[in-house]
Parts: sequence; structure tokens; C-alpha cells
Amino acid sequence: MGDQLGEFGARDPFPAEIESAFAEKVLGNVDTEHKILIPTVSALSLSQQECTPISPLQDPMSKDDAQKLFKKVLGWRLLDEEVGLKLQCLWKLRDFKCGVELVNRIYKVTESCGHFPDVHLEQNQVRAELWTESLGGLSMTDFIVAAKIDEIKTSDLVPRKRVWA
Repeated sequence: MGDQLGEFGARDPFPAEIESAFAEKVLGNVDTEHKILIPTVSALSLSQQECTPISPLQDPMSKDDAQKLFKKVLGWRLLDEEVGLKLQCLWKLRDFKCGVELVNRIYKVTESCGHFPDVHLEQNQVRAELWTESLGGLSMTDFIVAAKIDEIKTSDLVPRKRVWA
């Protein structure tokens, strides 16, 4: 069977391709240095970053910095309240039992960070608010935790949409 199929992989260039020096245009020169780049922390998604301890001497995040990071956490709102900036997310769920399940899932995700949102469980919805109370505003940890919460699967908890034929 192998003889019928021939070899897999790269083929030899055609004579016209060799004459056109296509390899130098496509592959670069033989002197080209190839580097494997390791992504920096800023290149990683927020959910892949580790939470770091927050110093009480640290200043809260500025509104400009918060608005830049806000674009990376989907479904959250940026609130400017009297106590400082906060992140807030609201989930509408099928019923109270689904709300309890979501609260448990949020706890499992945030436990490793040691930074917990204020979670409000109402009849068929859950609201989570994140901010660093000791700073009186937001920190990088709040955005990391929000991104980790974003990755929680909720499709089995939300109301099912009826499709009529």
C-alpha cells in the first residue's frame, strides 16, 4: 500500500521554482535566525494569570487602566460607585436551584485565588460584584478573578429557549 501512495511530506521543487529563487522569498535566507518566543504575562489571557497578594499600600487601579482591562472580561459591567470602581455581572437562571449551583461553581473557581466576589442570590438570578475593599477600588486580581469566572460553564443553568417551527 505504501508504494502506491508514495512518500508523504515535502516534495522536491520544480525546475521553474528553483530558477525563480522562490525559496529565498518564502523561507528566508539560510542565515535566518529562528526564535521560539515564550509569551509574556501580558500576552496571556487574564484567566491564565495567577492572582498575586495585594499590598494595602498599593493604590487602586485608575479608571483609564480599568477601562482597558474591562474589554477583556465579557458580560461584566464597570461601576463607578461611592466606594470606588467595581465589576458586576448578572446571570439570569432557570430557577433558584440553578442559582445555588452557579454560586458553588463560582466558589470553586475563586477558591484558588483567595479573592471572592460578593455574590447575591435572588429568585432566579445571581449577581456577582468584584472589587478590592482594602484598596477602595479595583486591582488586577479583580480582573483575573472575573476572567476565571467567565470561563464557568453556565449553559445547563440558563433558561431554555423555545423554538417554534
